[in-house]
Amino acid sequence: GIVSVVGYGGGVIGRYSDLGEQIPEVEHFHTMRINQPSGWFYSTKALRGLCDVWEKWGSGLTNFHGSTGDIIFLGTRSEYLQPCFEDLGKLEIPFDIGGSGSDLRTPSACMGPALCEFACFDTLELCYDLTMTY
Repeated sequence: GIVSVVGYGGGVIGRYSDLGEQIPEVEHFHTMRINQPSGWFYSTKALRGLCDVWEKWGSGLTNFHGSTGDIIFLGTRSEYLQPCFEDLGKLEIPFDIGGSGSDLRTPSACMGPALCEFACFDTLELCYDLTMTY
């Protein structure tokens, strides 16, 4: 079956286990992809917020910047996807699920003009534009 949150076609990878009767904790073990902030700017407060949401609605297991470049939340049940998504949007610095769609892997950028005084162009703006376009 397909699992998702309202209004999104991506961001959730549905995983079900045939061992659900023997190990109920893995009957549903869906993965959520969380879009990383441009330039990978994180505060400890933002990281704590992400972890708090995931401990509430999921397994607490994460993979930061996996093969897609996204933050990966490993292991939750179908009925917890929507409330988890809603809680991510309520954080002081809200996070979005998904990536850039099927046309482009989630782009990432160096800190560009935020760090480098000799930056030739705004890498953060380009990353945002590519993410929103594709």
